[in-house]
Amino acid sequence: MFCCALIVAVAVLLLDGTAATNQTFTFSGEMNITSCPITYYGHKYDKVYVGFNSSRFSICFNDRFTPGTQNDCILTSGGTADRGALAVLTKDIPTGSGIHKLLPNLGNAGKCVNVIRLKNSQQAHVEQIELGNFGAQAILAIRTYPGYTSVNVEADSQVNGLSVSKQTFQTNQTNKGVIADVSGCRLSGLVYDSNTTVRDPTTCTTVSCNVNGTATAVSDCGPLEDCQGNGSCVLNTMCTVTGSTVIDFTGRIHSVPDRCGYTLMKSSSVPGFQVLGVFQERRRRDTSFLDRVILKLDEARVQISLEQGSRLYLNKKLLVVNTTQVLHGVELSRDQTGVSAKFSAWNSTVSVHFDGHTAQIHLRGSKAGQVDGLCSNFNGSVSEMKVSALSASGCESQYEDDPDSTINCNATTQWCHTLEQAPFTTCNKHINPKSFIDACSRTLCKYPAVDGLKCQFLEAYAAACSQHSNITIEGWRASCGCSSVAQTQCQDLSCSSHEFCGENSISRETQCLCRAIFASKYRLASAFGEPVVCQQGSASLNMANCLLAERGIDYSVLHLNDPACKGQMEEQTHMVTFEFNSNTCGALVMANGSEILYKNTIMTPNSTSFGLIHRHDSVHIDFSCYYSQPHDMALSIKLKDSSVKQEISSGQWNFSLSIMAYTDALRHEAIQANTSMQLDQRVWVEFKAEKVDDQMLSLVTESCWATSQPSPESSLRYDLIINGCPNPADDTVRVEGNGVGLSNYFSFRMFQFTGSEGDVFLHCTVDLCVRNGDSCKRDCSQAARRRRSVMPRNKVETPALITLAWTY
Repeated sequence: MFCCALIVAVAVLLLDGTAATNQTFTFSGEMNITSCPITYYGHKYDKVYVGFNSSRFSICFNDRFTPGTQNDCILTSGGTADRGALAVLTKDIPTGSGIHKLLPNLGNAGKCVNVIRLKNSQQAHVEQIELGNFGAQAILAIRTYPGYTSVNVEADSQVNGLSVSKQTFQTNQTNKGVIADVSGCRLSGLVYDSNTTVRDPTTCTTVSCNVNGTATAVSDCGPLEDCQGNGSCVLNTMCTVTGSTVIDFTGRIHSVPDRCGYTLMKSSSVPGFQVLGVFQERRRRDTSFLDRVILKLDEARVQISLEQGSRLYLNKKLLVVNTTQVLHGVELSRDQTGVSAKFSAWNSTVSVHFDGHTAQIHLRGSKAGQVDGLCSNFNGSVSEMKVSALSASGCESQYEDDPDSTINCNATTQWCHTLEQAPFTTCNKHINPKSFIDACSRTLCKYPAVDGLKCQFLEAYAAACSQHSNITIEGWRASCGCSSVAQTQCQDLSCSSHEFCGENSISRETQCLCRAIFASKYRLASAFGEPVVCQQGSASLNMANCLLAERGIDYSVLHLNDPACKGQMEEQTHMVTFEFNSNTCGALVMANGSEILYKNTIMTPNSTSFGLIHRHDSVHIDFSCYYSQPHDMALSIKLKDSSVKQEISSGQWNFSLSIMAYTDALRHEAIQANTSMQLDQRVWVEFKAEKVDDQMLSLVTESCWATSQPSPESSLRYDLIINGCPNPADDTVRVEGNGVGLSNYFSFRMFQFTGSEGDVFLHCTVDLCVRNGDSCKRDCSQAARRRRSVMPRNKVETPALITLAWTY
């Protein structure tokens, strides 16, 4: 504000000094004031631009005055003047002078003054304007003379084109002289008077401006709070997690080095609620990406997982959310941009949005409270925030892959700095782009710009600006060449735990691709999956569909030797299984010395199946199994027990049951404990029941099976008789006289479990059947199998179990 003072007092102090050479001008001019620079509201200038128009004389510091432009100017009434001269006077003016008393905020001594004398065309002295140098401060003095004919004198001090001090004086005042302090500080576009402290309710800050033109601002709000523009502060902060980078609530960066689970946020203002993140690798083993976000409600023991493909899980159960749905106080929603969750408690709200790549965690409320996690302003190690329950074994292992020679880090860094250019500049003053630029550069200098990653960090910044500050950055996709389609391509694609959603390098289609650590062992062995699993007479091969897909192979067109035998893909794991036994799917069985080999081939259809063209590589994968034929001495087999006999109680019946093995069909040559047999040698096993009425009852052998352990309930089991008939999968089994009388028998060829050299235990269940014609007799023809009941209706209540064993 201007103060009234006698200009004569100023002149007396200054005119004693030495005047420099005059610089004259007519209508306008550019004046050099290097010998007496002026610090005008915190900015120092060594030249001024002066000029007249019909009603105004202007002194500007950046350029000639043009209305509506951002310039630092002093505008006054010029009266009838149209020309002038500049003289520079030097004189020390100590603090405590009359000027200092008139301007109490003036804290520095004076050094010199720029005196601009204005005249009219008759060379009459009309007005004098003085700009005094007081170090980092400056003063303005105005005096009019009798030739000044206007009624009033205006003085308008402008900074960046805006008035910061404007006043109108009567000529009876300016005839004596007026002076003003034109020094101060600038901060965030605002101007503050020197040597003052002001609280600004619009920004919730207390600003202090010292005599050196330096302003310091102290915010009344905490680091996680925003000013409401009325002097009050509220919690309003955003944490962005994209790639392996966490940009915390204060804008600092934390990098996750592995593939473990971490606490992202928990706050005392929202008790019992946590946001957790799990990271996984993609194409490289040494770079991790946010894979899923988990919301944990301690009191309800609930975990809600936000996952790729816009999937939501409640305690590992898939949720179908088409519109907004509230579960356990959490509001869940799904749209084309991803999945969102919102939780409110204790006057605070946490909003989480996950698009499959980036998570935005927005915390709002009445106060911040204590905030922990990678999103908080903590100074510890990232490992301190690890969550053991979400961290798989070995997730902390570190890898170092070969550098990608296709990456130009300088070009990548320049691209990331796009966030400092239009149209992103509309948000720069609300969210500092530096952390996003650093995150972008760190990732893209190491990891190839595929799967839309080049635009991911721009998308993350635009989303953070929209959610935190309600500012939409218009047109950024078109200006940066980023398609909105890429954002939604993975929305409805469900990948397994060893896959991620990305772009196939061959077809350029979006699909589930193999994670690097999962695929590395198979790529090293040039394999598509696990080794062949061999069992007695059967084989199976499991292959990862993502390994096939990255070679452009469609599993659904593959088949075995028999085109009807195709692979089956498991829904959750996306593993493709091909399996066959020795007499199905066109398997080839052959003897090779002491080995019996059975093999098959996975192949693509004949080229004629595709017509004139085909789009898949030809596939030809042989896989086989074998088992050894016995040598006469080395593989001899002996029964541990030559026969077994036991007393059985079943309902009202008490009877004796025996089992005995023979080497001949007439069952004359009983096998003794020292009898040596060979693998594949046929053996006959006979059952007899005694001490019962042979006119009323018959003996029925219901089932027989072999195990590698003594218990009949062992998991490794091979069936010989099922429901009184031979196992249709084993054509060596024959059953005779079953259900005709009190004895029956069956035969089979001796065998040993593959990979086992221990005992083989034969278990059989037998029933007594009350005769009613031929109702107890078992008919094992195919037609009879289709129409008969599983068990005879007239069987005795409890079947008997009897066991026989053999060994090498």
